[in-house]
Amino acid sequence: MTERTERERSRARHARFVERWRKDPASIEAERLAEGAPPPPPRDARAMRRRYRDWLWPRRRALLGVAGLGVASIGFDLAWPLVSKYLIDDVVLDASRPLSERQFELLATAALMLAVFLLASLANFWRNLRMTLLGARLAFDLRVRLFDRILRLPLEQVQAMKTGGVLSRLSTDVDSTTDLVHNALLAPMLSALRLLATLAVMFVLEWRLALAAVVVMPLIMLLHHRSIRRVRPIWRAIGADRQDIDARTGEAISGLRVVRGFARERGELRTYAVGLHTVIRKRVLAARIQGTVNLIWGLMMPAANLTVIGFGGWLVMSGVTTIGTLMALQSYFWRLLEPVMQIVNSISETQRGLAAMERVFDVLDRAPEKPDRPGALPAPRTVHELRFEGVSFAYPQGRQALTDIDLVVRGGTTVALVGPSGAGKTTLTDLVARFHDPTAGRITLDGIDLRDLRLSGYRRLLGIVQQETFLFDGSVRDNIRYARPSARSAEVEDAARRANADAFIRELPQGYDTWIGERGVKLSGGQRQRIAIARALLADPAILILDEATSNLDTESERLIQESLRELLRGRTTFVIAHRLSTIAEADQILVLEKGRIVERGTHAELLARGGRYRRMVELQAKGVLDPWAALDD
Repeated sequence: MTERTERERSRARHARFVERWRKDPASIEAERLAEGAPPPPPRDARAMRRRYRDWLWPRRRALLGVAGLGVASIGFDLAWPLVSKYLIDDVVLDASRPLSERQFELLATAALMLAVFLLASLANFWRNLRMTLLGARLAFDLRVRLFDRILRLPLEQVQAMKTGGVLSRLSTDVDSTTDLVHNALLAPMLSALRLLATLAVMFVLEWRLALAAVVVMPLIMLLHHRSIRRVRPIWRAIGADRQDIDARTGEAISGLRVVRGFARERGELRTYAVGLHTVIRKRVLAARIQGTVNLIWGLMMPAANLTVIGFGGWLVMSGVTTIGTLMALQSYFWRLLEPVMQIVNSISETQRGLAAMERVFDVLDRAPEKPDRPGALPAPRTVHELRFEGVSFAYPQGRQALTDIDLVVRGGTTVALVGPSGAGKTTLTDLVARFHDPTAGRITLDGIDLRDLRLSGYRRLLGIVQQETFLFDGSVRDNIRYARPSARSAEVEDAARRANADAFIRELPQGYDTWIGERGVKLSGGQRQRIAIARALLADPAILILDEATSNLDTESERLIQESLRELLRGRTTFVIAHRLSTIAEADQILVLEKGRIVERGTHAELLARGGRYRRMVELQAKGVLDPWAALDD
């Protein structure tokens, strides 16, 4: 597809967007939902208010302090026009009093107002500082609670939210929820107080001028509200477009090898540029609308101000009011606009904040991964027997992964799982790790159902090396020590030697302190795998799960690791998943799985002597067949 064609498609999409927006702005949001965007959770206003109140209650004193400073600031601000009126009417223009007396009073009042101005500035400064600290503490508390809950949610729920959704809740949603303290509570309250106090003073000073000023307020509020309603869907669409651009950009960066391997750099750049072009078009549309509103606003405000001055001047010339009163009312008129705009803006920002709060509290209200049963027992320190009794498991989507698994694993023995992709090997080890619970049957540890053990205690018995090695952006030492943060450096290095990783680590620029980058990108696949094995070895687990643990290693490294594992795994209950059947020849028990069922079991020698599918797999691998399971089916 040519660049010109992409631009034409972008223009066409934008034209359709503008047409829908002009007819019905709400249809834009409806279309996003139709395209698969998650709908907002159902809103229970009473429950939301209760959660909001409970969340803020521990910080009530800080909130009252900020509100008190806001009230003081309003009082200081409203005093200034009254003092100006007094200076103009009773000091500057009062020719009946001696000049020296008026000059002294002018200087004294100016000094007093300077002190009031300084106090008002200090009150504003202190209020802003306290509000910033309050917001930071609320955001900190909420983020910690939210992250703690996400870490404990069932895996399928976290995966359903996707990485972008999790990060969005932890960042922008928490910020928007925290901003509700200002947008939905303090700002409307203080703005309403300022508005009422200003109107009260204006009507006391001169009710006719106050009434003239109030007449224009509904027009200003209506204009501002309509502009917000028209522009808000555009900014929402821009936000959605940016999320799509960021997601595609992240995929391109993560899959950079694939992009370069197929020479798709120009194609990815074109897609990125077209996405940005779409965003720019919508930003221009929003800016044009906002500019029109600002233009009208710029014409209305001077017109309203001239109305106040003209009418007030007529009253002054008629002897009904004074120049000082007119100047004070004009000052109050400008002060009247700020709370009106803040209230209108608060309505808009509050809606966005409430949606964010619902997403945040929706996660906080979810049950953790597997809550301990009442009376849950502590996990034993040693493993004597792990038993599967009629275990079946089906994923929430309905796919049956395991069926009628009966298995007895003695403590300190090694069980090898082999079979084609999708046979249920990883699912079986996930059940051992309690990432899932059986949908039928049970798994027992020394006669106790795993679900009757405290999950946190049971997980401390485990060490896992996953099929897809995951390393953190940090040093080699930190990644190995992740399994046991209190481990000494000598223990870290000993674990690395057992995993055949010590030699290559010491050849790195800073040895064990070398920074390996995000996901260990600076290391080879085999090096990452060995560090992951070292991490599991350092944990010194009672139950060890090696999921494709040596599949990414060269033959020599694999041999060395197998020699070290042979001694290390003695006394530990181990589950090993491997495609290379030669690596599990010494396992105490080998299970051949197909379609979620155990079709063969026994030792390596027993299965070879039996002449079944396992033996055929070994023979095909010996001939160099890359995927013997597929060859067997053929």
